[in-house]
Parts: sequence; C-alpha cells; structure tokens
Amino acid sequence: MKSLFILILSLLLLSIINCYIIDGPGPTTRPTVGQLWPKPQKEERKTGQYVAIDPKNFNFVISEHTCDILMEAKLRYEDIIKGMSYYPSAIPKTEPPCTEYEYDDGSNEIPKVKIRNFTLILSSECEKYPHLKMDESYTIDVLAHEIRAHSIWGMLRGLESFSQLIIPDTNEMLQIEINMVEDYPRFQHRGLLVDTSRHYISVDVLKTILDGMAYNKFNVFHWHIVDDQSFPYVSKKFPELSEKGAYFAEMIYTQKSVKEVIEYARFRGIRVLPEFDVPGHTRSWGASHPEILTECGSPYSGKLGPLNPIKEKTLTFLKSFFEEVSDVFPDHYLHIGGDEVGFECWNSNEDIKKYVEAKKMTYEQLEDEFNVKAAGIVSDNVKIPIVWQEVLNENLHLKLPEDSIIQVWKPMWQVEMSRVTTGNWNTLLSSCWYLDKLKTGGDWKNFYDCEPTAFPGAEKQKQMVLGGEACMWAEVVNNANIVSRIFPRASATAEKLWSDVKVNNKTEAAPRLEEHTCRLINRGISAQPPNGAGFC
Repeated sequence: MKSLFILILSLLLLSIINCYIIDGPGPTTRPTVGQLWPKPQKEERKTGQYVAIDPKNFNFVISEHTCDILMEAKLRYEDIIKGMSYYPSAIPKTEPPCTEYEYDDGSNEIPKVKIRNFTLILSSECEKYPHLKMDESYTIDVLAHEIRAHSIWGMLRGLESFSQLIIPDTNEMLQIEINMVEDYPRFQHRGLLVDTSRHYISVDVLKTILDGMAYNKFNVFHWHIVDDQSFPYVSKKFPELSEKGAYFAEMIYTQKSVKEVIEYARFRGIRVLPEFDVPGHTRSWGASHPEILTECGSPYSGKLGPLNPIKEKTLTFLKSFFEEVSDVFPDHYLHIGGDEVGFECWNSNEDIKKYVEAKKMTYEQLEDEFNVKAAGIVSDNVKIPIVWQEVLNENLHLKLPEDSIIQVWKPMWQVEMSRVTTGNWNTLLSSCWYLDKLKTGGDWKNFYDCEPTAFPGAEKQKQMVLGGEACMWAEVVNNANIVSRIFPRASATAEKLWSDVKVNNKTEAAPRLEEHTCRLINRGISAQPPNGAGFC
C-alpha cells in the first residue's frame, strides 16, 4: 500500500514538472492564451463551448445611452479586433501543455457559437471628463453577447477586456473561451507620471503612451510638464516662460497641443493631472522671470535658487499663473510638488535671513508657510492640491486644504505611509514603482511585489490609500526609448492597483504578462521583453 502511494505521488510530481518546467529549446515563459491583464475580479470559463468571431464581419451595437466617447471607442475597438486577422499572432495557436477540455457531446471538437454583433449596454448618460470617483465597473457576458456598464468609464474598461479575451483561431477566425467577466478596480487612482522637462517628449509619443495606459487600465496621466531644465508649456498669460525656458522653439506644448493631449486622454477614460512643481525645481522659470526666484548670496553669488518665498510678487505671479493652469486643465486636482527644496540659497540671501530671524522661524517653517500659501491659491481656483511627501516632513498637521493628497515617493515608504495616514491625509504611493531605475532581467517582479497597504496601521489608515503611480522620470529617456522603458514594466503597477489584493503570484502572472506584452506590441506599443528568451 505504501509503495502504491509513493508511485502515485511520483507520477503526480512528474506531471507537474512536465507542465511547468520547459526542457530544451523554446521560450523562457510560455504565454497564456486569451487571459486578461490586469487580472479581473471574477471570470468564468465554461469548457463546453466557445464563441467564434469573423473579424471582417463583426461590429458592436450600442444600446440605451451613447456619446462621442462611446462612438469613438466602438470604432477603435472594432479596428483592433479586425486587425487581429492581419498580423501574425503573438500567441501560439496550440494549447499550452496540460490543458484539457471536456466536451458535452464527447466529440473531439469544442462547439462554436459564431457571432457577428456584441451589444454595449450603457445604463447612464456619459460624463464629459473622467474623475477620481468615476465608476469603472463592468460585466461581460460572452454567451449573451453583451457588455454592461453603468458609466462610460466602465464601458471603456469592458471594451478593453473584451478585446483581450479574443484569440486567433484557424481560417482567420477569432475565438473567446472565457464566458463571463465581472470586474472593477481596487483603487481609484492608478497613475503613470511622465516627465517632459528633462527630455522633451513629442505629442505623438505621449499619445502612444496614453494608448498603452488604456490597454493596462491606468486612469491618470500625471504630466510633470516643467522642471529646472526646461519649461515647454506655452502659457497664455506668460508666453515668455517657454520662449526663454524651453530647450528649442519647437520643443513646446502649445495650448492647442495641450488640449489635444487632454482630449486624447478623455476618450480613453484617463485624467490629465498637471504638475507645476514649486518652490523648488523652478530654475527654468527664472530664464524669463528671475525676479520671482531667490538671488543666492555668498558662496553662491550669481546663481538663482528656488522661488523667493517672501516676495509678494512671487505670490502674485503664482496666483495669475495657477488661475490660467486651472482653466486649461479640467481635472479637479493640481499637483504643486513641494519636494527637494534645498535651503542653501535661501540661507545665503540676506533678505530671507532677516525675515526668518525676525519671525524666529526655521527654514523648514518658512517652506511650510510658502506651501500653505501655494495650496491656498490652488484651492481659491476650485482645485484640490496634490503634493509630494516632503510638504509634511516637519508638520503632519500643516494647514493644507483637508482634502489634499500626499504622494509618497522616498524609500522607507511603509513608515511614511503609516505616518501620513495617521494624520488623516489621503495618500498615493510611488516609492516602489520608479521606472527610471532600470535593472536587468524581469524587474517587473520587483514592482509586482509592492503592496500599497503593507504598512503598519489601522484599517481606517489603509482606506486612505487612494492608489498610486508608476513614475517615468526622463533623465535617461527620450522619444526613442521612453515607451519601451515604460511598458510592460508599468503593467505590473497597473495590475497591483486594479486587481484583488490576493492577486500576488508572480509565477502565475509571468505567462499572462508575456501574452500581454505581445498584445501591446501588436497594437503598436514597443514593449520590451518581460521574462527572457521568447518571441512575438
């Protein structure tokens, strides 16, 4: 009896090894077939039958409510589906090892249900712009041939998932083997920061990035549009900022191109969150307006430092500029930075030194004073400020607008997340998703290991985590390599922010990411290989 048990166990282990260990030539990681990224909250696969689609004769039918966003999405995804029959499949048409089907009729073929139409049932009127509290839930019932969503944003996510379910079949047909998806995001804010100051990123490349974001269900494009190095944003009130602060006259974002980016994002259910970092990271502002920056004294004489926090003209300038920015960008939030302010220049400026001494304050308190004023200007323009974590470094109870959001980006983030949420501040996490820190191999796994709520604190504190952002700082990327540096590495962040907390198995995720990477490439996103040797 004992020997029989050992034999059965040995055969079972051998079966597992044959399924999951690749022996000999071939890809390092075999891609899945027709699996979703990010992984949905719930899916059902019925092996008794599957749906087949002729991509040349397929279209979506809109039911109940519609709008320009849905009409454009209908055409966009019809084109994606029709295009699937014309490029070589990135996904092997043979089933992976150890996958079996049970057929209701005992035959060797799975019954096919051929469809030409799929109904999009939108149960409420469309909102014009995506927002923090938008409803992104949806249901796909493949056998009923319908996608249901309460909001337009949920319908966009449902269309993306439906397009991912479709896999190539024989004779230029497409098939779907997952029959039901019920899905919604875990976090409200799922962002990607793109820095366009260190290197100018063209509008066309930004659109490609927005496409990649939509394919990963990101919903916030954090546009770090200006910094010390250049000022490419063309201001209506202060055009001299870009005239003197941009790298070249061509390397700018006009009001027209900014609107173009916002519209392109809107049609994909993506918010455009602008960041104009103050008081630091503002040296490019001084190319045209040196009077608002700090004139450094000895030993930094002749240099300009951060914004001068004690000059009334600095605040007057910010009031006018933020008023314009609030009008140009429709999102309810405005990021005003507040990070990495060195005090060397302030400390060398005689006027600032006298101000600090007269008020018996520290330079940290001077920075706090400025940040409160800057946040107040944002609030006066009916916007809600977002700031980097340094703004609360010295004073957890700083008098910012109570609905302000704190973005955590430094190491030891667990400690900082615990501290910030103790102060009842809504929080975003970025610390473990810095895409500019490139490592060899599949470094997406490092991003995948990051759980935003894995910090000491009560359940109330965990609920103050609104989500997070992957960050693509641009010191070492430009138009030539930024897309491949972002994708599919940021896809790991996308899944951590969308899927259930229990979705944390890298071994299970790797084949799905392999398939998703090929999917991205086939849609024009130049994604780099995630797992080693293979092909698309």
